[in-house]
Amino acid sequence: MRRNINPRISIFKGREARLNKTIFWILAQHGPLTIYDIHKEVRAQRPLRYTKYAVVNRRVRALEDLGYVEKAGSRRTKTGFEVQLYGLTHRTYLAILLNQMNLDKFIETADEADILAVLGAFSSSVHI
Repeated sequence: MRRNINPRISIFKGREARLNKTIFWILAQHGPLTIYDIHKEVRAQRPLRYTKYAVVNRRVRALEDLGYVEKAGSRRTKTGFEVQLYGLTHRTYLAILLNQMNLDKFIETADEADILAVLGAFSSSVHI
């Protein structure tokens, strides 16, 4: 039987995983940005140098629909247009944390109080 030591969160799997991680990293480093600014930062990353604006636009909007990115205000551009700023949600920070955590090690080393706190948090969101 093969054991999955560190299962990944679905947002970090598949074809969009690299772009999702990059968008999260950019927003975590710079704070709320416009899609255009996110696109400029994505293209600054060597492996994603040729990523088109439409792809970044579609991915940011899909992440917004999934609840990982939210509108965090607006800004007026030099040409006078009002553009939306996008920032990370608490769901994103939790997904990043859970993705980096070794859950087996947590279960083996956590004390009773931590385990009860996690059980309480998860049991309120799980519907059996």
